Amino acid sequence: MSETAATARRAVGAGADANRWKALVFIALAQLMVVLDATIVNIALPSAQQDLGISDGNRQWVVTAYALAFGGLLLFGGRIADLWGRKRAFVLGLGGFAVASALGGAATNEAMMFGARALQGVFGALLAPAALSLLAVMFTDGKERAKAFGIYGAIAGGGGAVGLILGGFLTEYLDWRWTFFVNIPFAIVAAAGAYFVIREPAGGRNRSPLDIPGVVLSTVGLVALVYGFTRAESEGWSDSVTIGMFVASAVLLAAFVAVEARVKAPLLPLRVLTERNRGGIYLSLGLAIIAMFGLFLFLTYYLQVVQGYSPVKTGFAFLPMIAGMITGSTQIGTRLMTRVAPRLLMGPGFLVAALGMLLLTQLEIDTSYAAVLLPGMLLLGLGMGTAFMPAMSLATQGVEPRDSGVASAMVNTSQQVGGAIGTALLNTIAASATTSYIADHIGGASSRSQQQLVQLQGQVQGYTSAIWFAVGILVAAAVIALTFITAGRPGDTMLNRSSDETAGDELRVPVVAH
Repeated sequence: MSETAATARRAVGAGADANRWKALVFIALAQLMVVLDATIVNIALPSAQQDLGISDGNRQWVVTAYALAFGGLLLFGGRIADLWGRKRAFVLGLGGFAVASALGGAATNEAMMFGARALQGVFGALLAPAALSLLAVMFTDGKERAKAFGIYGAIAGGGGAVGLILGGFLTEYLDWRWTFFVNIPFAIVAAAGAYFVIREPAGGRNRSPLDIPGVVLSTVGLVALVYGFTRAESEGWSDSVTIGMFVASAVLLAAFVAVEARVKAPLLPLRVLTERNRGGIYLSLGLAIIAMFGLFLFLTYYLQVVQGYSPVKTGFAFLPMIAGMITGSTQIGTRLMTRVAPRLLMGPGFLVAALGMLLLTQLEIDTSYAAVLLPGMLLLGLGMGTAFMPAMSLATQGVEPRDSGVASAMVNTSQQVGGAIGTALLNTIAASATTSYIADHIGGASSRSQQQLVQLQGQVQGYTSAIWFAVGILVAAAVIALTFITAGRPGDTMLNRSSDETAGDELRVPVVAH
């Protein structure tokens, strides 16, 4: 056995230490905090807006500032984790996120609030890739990896819905500021636990010099892309600044790819992106998130505005989706992942989720929760949970340890950009359908109550029109998963690797049992 191969074997031994399951608790806690934050603040936004005197035109920046910093800096954060060490990046990210959350909770004006949200995004971009890449290098046995990623996948998928419940409780019974302060104990416990428990496997750092042109081009390009979609939601697709952002993003990201193909130590090695299985993962996962994020928004408004639910009741209405995700991820996905190829979990998973979405296209003003919403959300959760878990695992499988941070960052980037696209795209479709419906029907409404009824019917028509698009997007995600992803089940080592992957065997920490 060569010296480098022996080093890789020792790294496996170091990774499979007795503390890895304890480490998973703290990694999962940190991931839950980051995912919660994506939705918890939405529930509190109306109260925060009133308290801080934020104008209607500026209120979107509470969400946008976070999304821009997080989405734009993820690749840089993943590279920093590879360079500094994942444990160090993880603990630093948690500490920074806690400070930013404290500033947000203590905000006295809109500028302080926007700054705190941007700072949360910055440290989230450091924390999220470090968390996923720690899992990738610590869990190397096939069956253990399936269980670990099952738990992580359930949290990544269901955390957003948990945020709606927690946000509702905190806003209704305490104060909107607690939607920020609640992050602090999460961060402190996760950071302290990680510091004492996590033992990062040796030999996995990427000590190459930082690719500054790549950092600048990718960050500004991704920020322009996310901002373009966010602005499209509020100002429309034909707005000159919106179009300018999309053009700038296309130019900058094309330049980024050109630079990465030429530099000696790229920020994002193209081998991570162009490998068929990982490319299929990033694309199908991004599409699924587009469909899902839009749905969260519509269902929240439908339940509160149309059905008259309170914030807390709305949160509880999402419980079947959470239960479905946890079941799909930890029971179906984990049990089958070592027995069948990932595409046979991801493809059918997305199709089951599409079936759940299809049920939700039947929404009307007086739709029964038990008859339509409950089974629809349950199927959506089951399908997404089943598909997310192998996606998270496969996205970092077979990657050189020195690239695990950026490979993990690409998973998070596809989720963040997908979320921005989904919210903007589906919201625009819904708004257009609503306007069209009201214009066609308002003439026949003579009394005020009839006009209000038409307005509500128009809103529901808008939601269902957009959900039809989401069904199509999920079917497209399933087709991509079934055709692009060719890896065999984790135990079939040779089936999982292409010739360019096996060429670097001695540099890799194996990801299957030996």
